[in-house]
Amino acid sequence: MRSVGGPMVPEHSEPIIRIRPSSGWRALRLGEIWAYRDVWLMLAARDLKLRYRQTALGVLWVVLQPLLAGLIFAVIFGHFAKLPSGERPYLLFVFAGLMGWNLFAGIVQRAGGSLVAEARLITKVYFPRVLIPCAAAASAAVDFCVSLVVMGVLIAWHGVWPGAWLWLLPPVVAVAFAGALGAGLWVAALNVRYRDFAYALPFLLQVWMYASPVVYGMELVSERWRPLFALNPMVGVIEAMRAALLGGPAPEPLSLISSVALAVLVLFSGLFFFRRVERGFAEAL
Repeated sequence: MRSVGGPMVPEHSEPIIRIRPSSGWRALRLGEIWAYRDVWLMLAARDLKLRYRQTALGVLWVVLQPLLAGLIFAVIFGHFAKLPSGERPYLLFVFAGLMGWNLFAGIVQRAGGSLVAEARLITKVYFPRVLIPCAAAASAAVDFCVSLVVMGVLIAWHGVWPGAWLWLLPPVVAVAFAGALGAGLWVAALNVRYRDFAYALPFLLQVWMYASPVVYGMELVSERWRPLFALNPMVGVIEAMRAALLGGPAPEPLSLISSVALAVLVLFSGLFFFRRVERGFAEAL
């Protein structure tokens, strides 16, 4: 004990530990996510097995679903409505749009409902909860790969070969995946506390699809409204995917830049928000 003009203070006082919430990049705890990567692989593999094992048609359903939708759209909008497709077969035109849209919508829907579906696992075992929507997103990516094979067969059948923009396909798919995962993280976190999102999401995605150039091209949109359309991140993705797979004119730079910027913004904001509120998931579920 010693005194320096005041009360007696122990010579070997206990250190003071201050606990503060992490901020900045540390709040994402990316190292923890990487440490549990085996859990992600296990969850993704299990989702794939359950998805295809519990369906009568299995993988064939993944082929038939976008193909039938493409045929229906081709008849209604291509044959009856006579929507232009830029001298490309309308079936290929709409199927390329559906590929990009189904990747986005599939990730948002599966990731958005994944936490509620895994409530029992969340309340019993600890691991980074963000791995659950990421594993759900992986199954949608596999569906996209199957659709890409179908698209290759349709392209060969019609004799329409990709042009100089084929190199855009991998980065465009990455942008679509990033934006969809970010939106899925937002929906998954909010859906834990507000189950209304599960009912509103299908309607919102349906409206969003028709606000995106899935069944029509941007040539039908007047120059006046194109900057507003560029705020939709799927516009640049779908147009670039068509240019990569079917050739034709290059996608508008404004739409591409907007898609990339919005995808990055949605991904990181969704990840920050998810990691901040995930500690309360077990109690809410």
